[in-house]
Order: sequence, then C-alpha cells, then structure tokens
Amino acid sequence: MELNNIDIESIVKQVMNQVSSDSIETNTVQNKVVPNTARVAMLTDIKKIEVKEYEIPSINDDEMLIKVEGCGICGTDVHEYKGDPFSLIPVVLGHEGTGEIVKIGKNINNDTIGNNITIGDKIVTSTIPCGVCDSCLTMSDKDNLCESSGIYGLIPDDNKKFNGWFGDYLIIRKGSTFFKVNDMDLKTRLLIEPAAVAVHAVERAKSTGLLSFNSTVLIQGCGPIGLLVLAVARTMGIENIIAVDGDVNRLEMAKRLGAKHTINFRNYKDNEQVVLRVKEITKRGADFAFQCTGVPQAAANIWKFVKRGGGLCEVGFFVDNGNCSINPHFDICNKEITLVGSWVYKVSDYPITLDFLRRAKGINLPIEDLITHEYPLDKLNEAMETNMKQSGIKIAYVNN
Repeated sequence: MELNNIDIESIVKQVMNQVSSDSIETNTVQNKVVPNTARVAMLTDIKKIEVKEYEIPSINDDEMLIKVEGCGICGTDVHEYKGDPFSLIPVVLGHEGTGEIVKIGKNINNDTIGNNITIGDKIVTSTIPCGVCDSCLTMSDKDNLCESSGIYGLIPDDNKKFNGWFGDYLIIRKGSTFFKVNDMDLKTRLLIEPAAVAVHAVERAKSTGLLSFNSTVLIQGCGPIGLLVLAVARTMGIENIIAVDGDVNRLEMAKRLGAKHTINFRNYKDNEQVVLRVKEITKRGADFAFQCTGVPQAAANIWKFVKRGGGLCEVGFFVDNGNCSINPHFDICNKEITLVGSWVYKVSDYPITLDFLRRAKGINLPIEDLITHEYPLDKLNEAMETNMKQSGIKIAYVNN
C-alpha cells in the first residue's frame, strides 16, 4: 500500500490525538481529589478518644499521603487507651492499617522490596528503624530490636497530626517501610500487621529445629495473635494442633482454622487437670508450645504442657503485665526445654506474611472471619470497649 504525505499527516494526527486523550484519562485517574481538612481520632485522655479535624499539610518529596481504608485495633492500642503506659497522650493510635496512595513525593518510586508504586496503589506499613542505635548498627538482621523504632499509631502528636491509622488520612514519612498489596481485599489487608507478629513468632520457633510436619503444637490463648499463629502452623503442614482458651467462640474459631483438639480450661478444676488432658492427647506433652496470652499465670502454666526436650515460644507480653513463677528444675533443666522469645516482627517478615496470607486463603482457611466487628471513626471509644470485653476476636475501624 502506498502512502502519500497527506495520508501520513492524517495518521500522525490521529495517533497524537489518541495519546493526548489517553494522557488526559490517566491523569484523571491519578489526580485524586484530596480535601483541605480531614479527621483524626485523637486519644486526648485516659479512655477518651475525640474526633478532631485538621488541615492536611503539604507533603514533601520524601513523603506520601494515604487515604485510610481501615485499621485493626490491637491490644497495644487498648493498653494505651486504658492507661497511657507509653506516655504518648495526645496521640492518634492505629498501626494495623491500610489505605490508598493519593499523593506521592517525587523521590518515592518503589516500596520496601522494590515493587513500583504509584498513586492508587494499596499499601500497608511496617516499622521505621532508627538506623543509629546499637541494635541497628550491630544486628542489621534484627531491626525489630531497634531501641528507637517508630511505628505509625505510636508517634506522639506533632505538627503533621496525621500520624496514626485512626483517621481519614495518614502521612508516610521519610525512612518508613511499606509494602504494595493491591492483590488483597480490605479484610485481608487489615490482618497483615498482626499476621506479621504471628509469622515472626513461628520463625523464631523454627530456629529451634523442633518444628516439623508431625510435631504436636499447643497454642495457649486464642485471641487474634494466637489464632494467627495457629493458621501459620497449619499452612506449614502441621496438623496436630491443640488450642487452649477459656472462650467457647474463640475455641470454635480455632477448630475452623485447623485445630485438631481444643481445651477450654474453664471446664477443669485446676491447671493440673488441664495438664492431664494435654498428656491424654499427646502421651508425653506437646512437642512445641506458643504462649499467646498476656496473663502471668498462663505464662507459668504453659511450661507444664511441654514434653521433655520440647520447645516453647513466649509471644504474649508486649507490655509489662507482671511476673510469674516457675520451677527452674522441673520446668526448664529437668525437661531441657528450648525457649525463644518473640518481639513484634522484622521488616523482612512482611513478604513472608503476605505469602502466608495468600497460602491461607489458597487452602480455604477462613482468615477474614477473624474480623468480627467494624466501627466508624466516631465510634472508636465503643470499639475499644468491645475489645476490652473480648466480645469478638478482631475489632476494626473501617473508613466507609
């Protein structure tokens, strides 16, 4: 086919017009409408959250503005709500959040593991290691032990205001770690942060060399963390799982997530009777146990459930809830127990966590059903009270 100059000029104009049209369409999608002001739920006093409205500040070249879609309520949030143990008041809480990028600084092109990011992407945040403390300088593979680590939702109030996920918007600061999670629905994204806690605990447990396909694993405490630890173990192929708790509904959820046996300790006269039941199931005791409550007496009791030569991971104490008593001879030396502690999570646990959640859904574990209650921003006092009453499992703020 022959083309004359007029034909070529016509074709070029059509192509340029199409490119221009596509560009306009793309820009319409990417230029998100952001209001001048937005709300946050500020903890202003003990057991007092107030919704306040502030002007959204401009972001710089190393920051992002996120439109919050939701945030889970953590036990740490509740401890701060009840007594301000971290001396943060006034503070915008919420660290189990997720949302959509609506503004992005020109210096930000990728998430923490190198995925390209742009306006419209869904993200979750991890920690903000300080990079200068002894732990950061000498143990780069253990950033969870950073002595000055920052985390959104536990940042004291400052001129940015939008420091926690309990709000309409969040400002992501320079040095933050974050991950693109476009392939996950909102409920799954709300579980990423607590799931990272569970994944880190199981990774710590694996370091003992005592977990395998045929291990009998006991999980004490079927709150969100304990149930997620259970789910992680189940996705690893561990089938002999015993769940111990005092709540019927949580034990039922443990069954749905793959527990072979459940023990309601309230049905037994004392811990010795619970130990007998564990040994009835296991013969010698559990190969490995996870202690996922914040109750000192539970932390003392769990040693009795582990067999000689077994292992134990303590997960439950993110704040100082008091001391417990154990017998060093019978509980540790005579049984030669291998103990590991688990503290929060490492940034590198997040990619593993995302794969865990995909695997959990792939084998039809009802992970999303862990979220039992959803509240709007102006009902967060009520949400906190629901959490403290243990009326559900995972309570969440959802920004409809």
